[in-house]
Amino acid sequence: MYGEQEECTHSWEAAGSLPQFVFPKLSGYPFPTAPPVDPFAKIRVDDCGKTKGCFRYGKPGCNAETCDYFLSYRRIGADVEFELSADTDGWVAVGFSSDKKMGGDDVMACVHDDNGRVRIQHFYNVGQWAKEIQRNPARDEEGVFENNRVTCRFKRPLYVPRDETIVDLHLSWYYLFAWGPAIQGSITRHDIDSPPVSERAVSIYKYEDIFMPSAAYQTFSSPFCLLLIVALTFYLLMGTP
Repeated sequence: MYGEQEECTHSWEAAGSLPQFVFPKLSGYPFPTAPPVDPFAKIRVDDCGKTKGCFRYGKPGCNAETCDYFLSYRRIGADVEFELSADTDGWVAVGFSSDKKMGGDDVMACVHDDNGRVRIQHFYNVGQWAKEIQRNPARDEEGVFENNRVTCRFKRPLYVPRDETIVDLHLSWYYLFAWGPAIQGSITRHDIDSPPVSERAVSIYKYEDIFMPSAAYQTFSSPFCLLLIVALTFYLLMGTP
């Protein structure tokens, strides 16, 4: 079990002398050694808008560890590296869509399973249903579940030929942002009824740092809301007849 073992022997140098013992030698003793594990490098937000593009959804001033949802992208040779993070114990995903609606979309998701691992999976939205696709363009995958957040990093090619479920990232797409719970490593419905979507189609060649306030921090900034506020103010000042 521990390798070859020599017998214990002794010899006498002279009558009345003490014996000289030769003790056994153990060879090949299996000292246990833990395999090296590279820690997950934290997502840098100070590079946002400079060397990578970022989307932040949540509280103003949030970062990759505090936003409800965070995504970054950057070109590396013929690949695009994505970083995703969300306040969930289930899954976080990004969808590439020709419009702002769910359906016919290429989706990359990072899923936290029951074993504590974070796996990168490929889906295709068929209507409102996300169908897992076995052909997965992700590589150099890494992920972690810490502080009730799912965070991951992976690369995928800018272009994958002859596959209708994998879009050409050379082109511009609307980005669909979603996250939610998982049951035994399978994704379920996203956390909010209307997940955020990029305001315009995103070019992988343009790096911006875009903040989208979550519902709790949204202000009345649309023209309709401003008109409604003006009308209400006028009504209150004039009084009722």
